[in-house]
Formats: sequence, structure tokens, C-alpha cells
Amino acid sequence: MPQKKLSVRIDGELISAVEGQTILQAARANGKRIPTLCDLEGLTPVGACRLCIVEISGTDRLFPACTTPVQDGMSVTTVSPKLTQYRRVSLELLFVERNHVCSACVSNGHCELQAMATEMGISTVRFAYNYPKLAVDLSHPRYVLDQNRCILCTRCVRVCAELEGAHVWEVTSRGIHSRIVGDLNQKWGDAKGCTSCGKCVQACPTGALAEKGWAVEEMVKKNDNISSLVRRRGVQA
Repeated sequence: MPQKKLSVRIDGELISAVEGQTILQAARANGKRIPTLCDLEGLTPVGACRLCIVEISGTDRLFPACTTPVQDGMSVTTVSPKLTQYRRVSLELLFVERNHVCSACVSNGHCELQAMATEMGISTVRFAYNYPKLAVDLSHPRYVLDQNRCILCTRCVRVCAELEGAHVWEVTSRGIHSRIVGDLNQKWGDAKGCTSCGKCVQACPTGALAEKGWAVEEMVKKNDNISSLVRRRGVQA
């Protein structure tokens, strides 16, 4: 059965969407960019980073574009002073929550968080840094988990569960104490479910998950390979 066609306005422009699409999917299909860090094509959207928030005519609430379905006649605003302010605050809070020292990171120059901050003109933050004492897990023979650079986007959790089917990663604790852990809080090298496929490393938008052996600025992520894998398998993004 063909999907129902819907008419939606994004930033004043009338576009065509299909029933079941999210605002983010409809925008991308029509060449419109909405910023996001937690969304990755082929993975279930979770609305974790809140950078894709948009305004919808008729309500004062802000909605995450990645989890909000389009509706016929909907009018969406993706760029406004209000949205810019909220996105800047969200990014700043990500920086102060952990220890993001770009100059000493293997993903420096290839980091989505860093690129987003540069795009929004963020060079300093207005909040006090937490400076938490976080561990670096070097137990895996090929990969590294650096909690200092994690933004809790859960891409690694979802790619491991939904594409690899290994279900190694999960989130433990709550709030600012949340951490990515493997196999019921074991060291990564002791996680018996890990297949060492590297999908989680490639899906990570920062330097939190990286391959061993790379120096500063050398680790280039290839998360487009995840999307290619999804298309080859015929999985609906």
C-alpha cells in the first residue's frame, strides 16, 4: 500500500512528506538541514541531544525533530533566535559536563561536537565546568573507551543492539552520573558479548570511542558506513 502524501511547511517553504516520517526525515529528504548529534541514519531515534528542537505553529512548546512525526498542514520553524539560544545552551552543557580537551583528542578536527560548536560560534561557555574524575578503559585489545569525551548520545548502544545484535553497551546511573558501560558494568575487554566489529567506534560522534594506535587529530570516524550497511540490509531508516 502506498504511503499517504502530506503537505508540510518548513521555514515557510511548502514541502512534500509521507506519513510516518519524522520532521527530521522530511527535512533531510527535501535538502533542509537540522542540527543533531544523537541521530544516525538507520538507528532508532531517541531525542537524546535535544539539538534538533524545532518550533511548531500553534504551540509554545519545542519539539525534537528526530522523534516528532509530521502531520498534514504542519508548519515548522527550524531556525530562530529562540532555537539558537536553546541549542547553544545545550551544547555548552555538554562541554561542561565532561572533560572535552580538544587539543589532546584523537578526534580533534574530526569531531561532530567540536564541529557543531564551531558552527554556532561557541568558543567559551558561561557555566562552571564539572571536571569529573572519569576513567579511560584500555582493556580492549583494539579500542578505547574514554568517558571524558562521551556525550551520552547512545549511538554506540543502538548500533550494537540494532545492527550487530550483540547488546553489549548500556547506560547506567542517572543524570550527570550516567555512564556508558558494557556487559553489566564490566571492562570492555572482559565483555564476552563484544564481537570487536567496531561499529560502535565508527558511530561515536566524538573521541569517546576510538581505535588504539591513533595520535591527536588522526582518528577519522566513518559513520556513513553504518548508513551504507543499513541500506545493504534493507533496513528502513
